Amino acid sequence: MGYEWDFGIVFRDFDLLMLGLLNTLKVTGLALLFGVPLGLFLALCRLYGAKLVSVPVGILIEFLRSTPPIAQLFWFFFAMPILFGVEIDPFEASVLTFSLQSSAFFAEVFRGGIVSIDDGQWEAAKAIGMDRNASLRRIILPQAVKRMIPAFLERAIELMKTTTLVSTISYADLLYQANSIAQSTYRSLEVFTIAAGIYFIVIFACSMGVRVLEHRLGKTGEMTQG
Repeated sequence: MGYEWDFGIVFRDFDLLMLGLLNTLKVTGLALLFGVPLGLFLALCRLYGAKLVSVPVGILIEFLRSTPPIAQLFWFFFAMPILFGVEIDPFEASVLTFSLQSSAFFAEVFRGGIVSIDDGQWEAAKAIGMDRNASLRRIILPQAVKRMIPAFLERAIELMKTTTLVSTISYADLLYQANSIAQSTYRSLEVFTIAAGIYFIVIFACSMGVRVLEHRLGKTGEMTQG
């Protein structure tokens, strides 16, 4: 006997799925808001800091990039209250974890973009009397950022998918809400089909935007050269 699909039951709780999507976007947005500037700071420390700074920063970046995000999430949520007596709720733990992890990935994007700029740009800036900070701020970074935009957007998309892990610490994101509805309605197939469809619509729209941007930047030669 075939399975009888019934999406009507699920759509009665569709507002909970939309609330979950909003919570997913909140974590993603805040992780980007904090992760991007922190990533720039880490990249500059790694590129131009003294060895006493650049080496530890490099180790930190590699550690954050190489360890599983769920391990980092569990550490902040479960270990911080025990080790430091700092109470942290699921939302705060989620934002902290993905801000730090994203900063490590963005640091490498920034570093790649900066080093891709021809040395002649630095020499030209020096020739007109600019110091390194002014050269970086007014000449190097504006060019590098244009090349980095697609990589930033791709990372943002990956970040949104990775945030599904926050459901493991009971943060009410889209996946958490879907699981709650599935348990109360016993319609797991319908619930997770709809949840997957929501993720697909949002992420596919973002991916198409990235492709369009990559195509336009590719025509102008502003993509990061490998």
